[in-house]
Amino acid sequence: MEKLFDTIRSDYKHFSKGQKKLADYILEHYDKAAFMTAAKLGEKTGVSESTVVRFAAQLGYPKYAKLQKELQNIVRTRLTTVQRMAVTNDRLDGKDIISNVLERDIEMIKSTMETISHEDFSKAVEAIKSAKRIYIIGVRSSASLASFLAFYFNMVFEDVKLVSPSGSSEILESIYHIQKEDVCIAISFPRYSNRTVSAVRFIASRGAKIISITDNEMAPSAKYADYKLLARSDMASFGDSLVAPLSLINALIVASTYELSEEASKNFKELEHIWRELKVYDSEGKSNA
Repeated sequence: MEKLFDTIRSDYKHFSKGQKKLADYILEHYDKAAFMTAAKLGEKTGVSESTVVRFAAQLGYPKYAKLQKELQNIVRTRLTTVQRMAVTNDRLDGKDIISNVLERDIEMIKSTMETISHEDFSKAVEAIKSAKRIYIIGVRSSASLASFLAFYFNMVFEDVKLVSPSGSSEILESIYHIQKEDVCIAISFPRYSNRTVSAVRFIASRGAKIISITDNEMAPSAKYADYKLLARSDMASFGDSLVAPLSLINALIVASTYELSEEASKNFKELEHIWRELKVYDSEGKSNA
């Protein structure tokens, strides 16, 4: 992602006067430029919309939307929590917040559906079903996604290990015995955790299959992955919207357990008996836990 800024700086002397205005603004205010249309960015810098489009093309982006997406990725990985809140507040100023947020979530799911690699998804499913043990890693904001996936996989697969210790050394201790016959599902979204990256790097050295659930191919954990399942996420104030990643994980659960329906049915019958014995659910279906 940082290559964009390096390219702008190295090519700066070759830019026209209008392009230099755009370059200066992006280098200094990339957080604001990331959420401007081509017309708005042109208006802000005093150049035409066509100049903005040509500038994006000169940087190697056939469409302005591609440059905008790159800037948004940089914003999400570089800004502090306070800065992220300021950017989001500026974007939502005067707007219907609930409609805006829900519409963005819908867009993220649609975008994920259009760009997901069906080949990687199918191969990931096969790797999961044939694995001796399944490791699931997700820390910080990704911990809830990892926990959700592990909860349902534990009902069907015999050996599922949710790796969520607090420190890097504890994570490495938890995955120390991983083997080539195992698979690791690493879930990581901005701001990316160094603990996840360290764990995935170690797992790659052990030869186990790695399935990376993240937001783009250049994400740190994706570099070590055998299969990349990319789900779009968007800045939502100080955190990120993880609706699309959760939807992708739902699809992974369904696909991985689809052909195991007989075995899964047996497991659930036994679980239902245990749940009744322990009175986990009351007569109206409300959990007592």
